Amino acid sequence: MKKIYTRTGDEGTTSLFGGERVNKSHPRIDAYGTVDETNSLIGMARAHLDGEPGFDQLDPVLGRLQEELFILGADLATPDDAKSVVPRISEAHVKSLEDDIDAFSEDLPPLQNFILPGGAPGAATLHSARTTCRRAERLAVKAASLEPINEESTTYLNRLSDLLFVLARWANRQKGVREDTWMPSNEEENEEDDE
Repeated sequence: MKKIYTRTGDEGTTSLFGGERVNKSHPRIDAYGTVDETNSLIGMARAHLDGEPGFDQLDPVLGRLQEELFILGADLATPDDAKSVVPRISEAHVKSLEDDIDAFSEDLPPLQNFILPGGAPGAATLHSARTTCRRAERLAVKAASLEPINEESTTYLNRLSDLLFVLARWANRQKGVREDTWMPSNEEENEEDDE
């Protein structure tokens, strides 16, 4: 590309891989656009985490996730019947996420309550990436209800949001930041009664 602007989208349409032009509000565009948002937030998390405790262990995983999200974006942008050949998200990608969840969870205490998103900047950004990933999953499911998409793509997004939650907790723990938990108001009242 010699120029970043093409003017081809000025009328509110864009091209899927394979050449089909669709409206920019098309469900596929919503889905892979939100995947791109998730990827950007992971990049921001990497910037915040650089030099933090555990960065050498965490950063290669986050870098791999960014690469995989480009694969996922191309997958979602390519209809099943397109002649374009693009890499697709596979069961092996999902398995890698599950392996990472298991490995990083070993260093974490079991969950007793809901956790309020936040903590150190890097961890808080991973929490934000998690919520954006959940939105990408919902949009991919919506797109899949209208036309065929790779089933592994929605499974991948589901596991990725779980992994981002675990990594946010892990990053806070490495930095020694306490997790704030949420308890329903009646539980708080019961605790006060016990005192």
